Amino acid sequence: MPEQIAGRLRRAYPDDMRKHLSPETIYVGLYVLPRGALRSERLAALRQARKARRPRARDREQRGQIPHMTPIAARPAEVESRTVPGHWEGALLKGARNRSAVGTLMERPTRLVILAKMNGTDATSARQGFTKQLRHVPAILRKTLTYDRGKEMAEHERLSTRLAIRVFFADPHCPWQRGTNENSNGLLGQYLPKGIDLSGYTQRELNALADRLNTRPRKCLNVATPLEVYAYVRHHSPVALGT
Repeated sequence: MPEQIAGRLRRAYPDDMRKHLSPETIYVGLYVLPRGALRSERLAALRQARKARRPRARDREQRGQIPHMTPIAARPAEVESRTVPGHWEGALLKGARNRSAVGTLMERPTRLVILAKMNGTDATSARQGFTKQLRHVPAILRKTLTYDRGKEMAEHERLSTRLAIRVFFADPHCPWQRGTNENSNGLLGQYLPKGIDLSGYTQRELNALADRLNTRPRKCLNVATPLEVYAYVRHHSPVALGT
């Protein structure tokens, strides 16, 4: 993926800015410059394999100013390292015509997925849905939540106060800053395809779908499942992966 390529270049050549590329530059090279068979081959190598990039303005009407946002730049360094559990990423998975939604939460180090039933797509529904599911998570594993700038998170201050969790907002048009969430949402497409009404799913059904993802062995977890790793850190506090 372009995000991973960009990250590896920065890691391999930390002092040589000439060899650094942003994910956006790589995407442009994939979608704009190649033609014909070469373009098809390159796009087929992408995990999502889309034939065209989604326009950046696609959510403009659904985005708005959110009061008192704390930017991702202020997030603790331990979140990026993925060594300390308790740091989450969140989003809304929208249904047909954006009239229904399911809340998705992913814990960064363990890759655990939590799905939350939503009664709507507005800020109150998002706050209530996320609060209901996150309150079952032990406080020590409820440190931060990173979200995009969708206006459904306009009540983030109430969510933060209710759960004692710090909420940070990714930069505009930077989905790689919530890569765990983006990847898991892609996997969820197998079970919750685009264009369907999501309002009919019960919380029990969503829990069963989350369990399918949480019981998949993951290479990044040394072939353990997210559920196994999460269960371990939940019962070994203070927690720090790899210690």
